[in-house]
Amino acid sequence: QVQLVESGGGSVQAGGSLRLSCAASGRTFSDYAMGWFRQAPGKDRDFVAAISRSGDSTYYSDSVKGRFTISRDNAKNTAYFQMNSLKPEDTAAYYCAAGYTFSGSYVPRLRHEYRYWGQGTQVTVSS
Repeated sequence: QVQLVESGGGSVQAGGSLRLSCAASGRTFSDYAMGWFRQAPGKDRDFVAAISRSGDSTYYSDSVKGRFTISRDNAKNTAYFQMNSLKPEDTAAYYCAAGYTFSGSYVPRLRHEYRYWGQGTQVTVSS
């Protein structure tokens, strides 16, 4: 089992920044790729970004590319999500997820590739 706890959500105005953290425990953190997904009310949970278990590969959805940055610190068992230039359409509950991968550089992008999920943290961006 891997336990994931997100933090850092909140309310900001458009153009502002937030940094989300995802603290992991229970298994070897560096065995898992990490992803961030988001879900707005009444909508599906969508992929936003992911990072390989080694940290050398990342992938972003087109909607956040150039504004958001995913990173990880394997020594601290924590993944981070720096969100800059926030827009009202970024408003959602953000979830971190962990997925075991055999390749150190593989970046999972699909929900079913992630076995463990955090409880979510709310991000609200006002115009």
